[in-house]
Amino acid sequence: MQALSIKGVGMVTAVGHDALSTCAAIRCAIDNFQDTRFLDKGGEWLVGSSVQLEEAWRGQTKLVKMAARAVAEAIASTPGLDPAKTPLLLCIAEEDRPARLADLGPRLIRGIQKELGVEFHADSSFIARGRVGAAVGLLNARKLIHELGHRHVLIAGVDSFLNAPVMEAYERRDRLLTSLNSNGFIPGEGAAAVSLCAPVAEDQPQLVCTGLGFGMEPATVESLDIPLRADGLTQALRAALQEAGSRMESYDYRLTDLSGEQYYFKEASLALSRNLRVRKEFFDLWHPADCIGECGAAIGPAMLALAHSASRKGYSPGNNILCHLGNDAGQRAVALLSYQRVRAA
Repeated sequence: MQALSIKGVGMVTAVGHDALSTCAAIRCAIDNFQDTRFLDKGGEWLVGSSVQLEEAWRGQTKLVKMAARAVAEAIASTPGLDPAKTPLLLCIAEEDRPARLADLGPRLIRGIQKELGVEFHADSSFIARGRVGAAVGLLNARKLIHELGHRHVLIAGVDSFLNAPVMEAYERRDRLLTSLNSNGFIPGEGAAAVSLCAPVAEDQPQLVCTGLGFGMEPATVESLDIPLRADGLTQALRAALQEAGSRMESYDYRLTDLSGEQYYFKEASLALSRNLRVRKEFFDLWHPADCIGECGAAIGPAMLALAHSASRKGYSPGNNILCHLGNDAGQRAVALLSYQRVRAA
């Protein structure tokens, strides 16, 4: 098993412009939900979770600004990281996302490099998988570190649902939280980044990814004729547990991308009932979208950053964390994390 250690983090969200303030706000259950300048079908203002920067940037420019700040923070918090020798894996919206900008991945990577004044390693790439992008990034980072010999890898995610065509498309599908629909998500935006390396033996504990698993759910959030059984999430969960050589009851809490839709909460409950074989009195379910809104491809790196903060500051329910993610296309992913001391081989 090729483990990865999370060393540095960075975040830009509606509740904080760095990881320290964002994680503190999430810990205190603080949100920044406000009326947007968009009306829903009922004539009421749509609620959103907007990142307020020093200028009113929009579109690609704002995505670049947010991502660059998160990446810069992750670099600054990782001693010895050389951007020129480090691949950047950038998680972005799916290709079929409504109103998605053309050629988004290459344009964002070029924009981030220009904003930071650096050139990342030629092995850099983008991952257009939405919310599961970070898990795919972890899988790719394994190869880059353990097979291709890179010392560090950066995984970043940036996304925004706060523009008229996107919000209109999701409202038509009854996916947004509006005055006429209580079963929906609050659109948000943001960016997050983490730096990774191979675990190194040291006295201080470190947050290590010990297992990854992937699956495909046939009964997607918009399916009408297929019953939801959480087959995809169960497949991903069992694969990750097998790789880590552990059981579900050994994990202390769940960290997820759930953002308000009943479908995904039902899926999480079904997966729990199908895989937990020992009674646990407490098995917390954390979903940071309650504070930062639905921020798509940014949520995976944000979850890793939150797990890193909670572990280091000692406010997590325990040292073993089960993270699960899923996108609207049915792709499911599980990443198992453990805050532990790494011993010399």
